[in-house]
Amino acid sequence: MTARVGVITFPGTLDDRDTQRAVRTAGLEAVPLWHRDKDLKQVDAVILPGGFSYGDYLRAGAISRFSPVMESVIDQAKAGMPVLGICNGFQVLTETHLLPGAMLRNNHLHFICRDQKLRVENAETAWTRSYEQGQEINIPLKNIDGRYVADEHVLDELEAEGRVVFRYQELNPNGSLRDIAGICNAAGNVVGLMPHPEHAVEPLIGTGRTDGLGFFTSILKRLVSA
Repeated sequence: MTARVGVITFPGTLDDRDTQRAVRTAGLEAVPLWHRDKDLKQVDAVILPGGFSYGDYLRAGAISRFSPVMESVIDQAKAGMPVLGICNGFQVLTETHLLPGAMLRNNHLHFICRDQKLRVENAETAWTRSYEQGQEINIPLKNIDGRYVADEHVLDELEAEGRVVFRYQELNPNGSLRDIAGICNAAGNVVGLMPHPEHAVEPLIGTGRTDGLGFFTSILKRLVSA
């Protein structure tokens, strides 16, 4: 039976269809999930895609965090289900405290859209097993609230435990502390990152490369071997 990956749509989400396509490209079944439904439809993993969820005018992800579907996501994530938050999805994960820290307005106060080089710092998470530690990848980035911040002791803890998953290379596009582009929880099943791997899974779109496909083949490997 094909592994099933749920992709949540909030009002304002704009990358859910792209994420579903990326999931299918990796050989998985994409299952659409609506934010008001608690039922996760027996999926094996969940992705919170990018987009500008309703309520972002208050604080990115602050209202989405209270959507009924997130109750189920939080429970299943704590039980070990793989969860990936991309861009606005990363913001929602910090608001739910599944991941520490917060996302603030870019330090230059402008929306940014560009191809971005990243270094893979942790290739052992549920979503990065198709990569190698130290590998450099190039995937699109687009955000205005992308600056990752946390207290110094939280940052030190993330570094010590190997929970910084990606770091910006060559240019820090938004002022994220310690060039952090993505992190994970202690168990490695919950990952959040600001850039958009779903836009780099086919040569004809995004960067013209397939550097983002590894996220989706990684979860395929995880679910097949489970």
